[in-house]
Amino acid sequence: MRSFLASALIAATIFWPSLSPAAEGNFLRMLAGNWSGRGMVLTRIGARPINITCHLAIEAVTTALSMHGNCRGLLVVRRKISANLRASDHGYRGTYVGPSGQSSTLAGNRRGNAINLGVRWARVTNGDRAAKMTIERIGNDRLRLQTVDNDPASGKSVVTSRIDLSR
Repeated sequence: MRSFLASALIAATIFWPSLSPAAEGNFLRMLAGNWSGRGMVLTRIGARPINITCHLAIEAVTTALSMHGNCRGLLVVRRKISANLRASDHGYRGTYVGPSGQSSTLAGNRRGNAINLGVRWARVTNGDRAAKMTIERIGNDRLRLQTVDNDPASGKSVVTSRIDLSR
């Protein structure tokens, strides 16, 4: 029985998702720079999308990423957004401050060129406090930020924001 438990523990350690700090540092440094682009955001599921223009500056050192910028919609409404992430052996953790100005928590992992994060909103949004956020590197000079939430009425996933950026 002990050898079975030892084997199971070794197998779990081998297959448990972990991050290499060097690999994550290299990936994060590829995201560094000044980004601008367009996209859309839903203020609530079922509302008409609002077209937005965003400008972001991303700084990355070792295993940390800091993103600061602003997005403008409806020609006159401008909102600051920011995110801070830190990579460890167990994935990514951090915070996101969106248009509400309140800090939400982020946690997840990277798969390929995308950091997939669970979001715990600071307040109830679209019927709950959970959503998904993806930061995806597309080629050398493109980046996509996207959030997906569940429609409380249908239970289906809905893209609530999508911003395509370039350097």
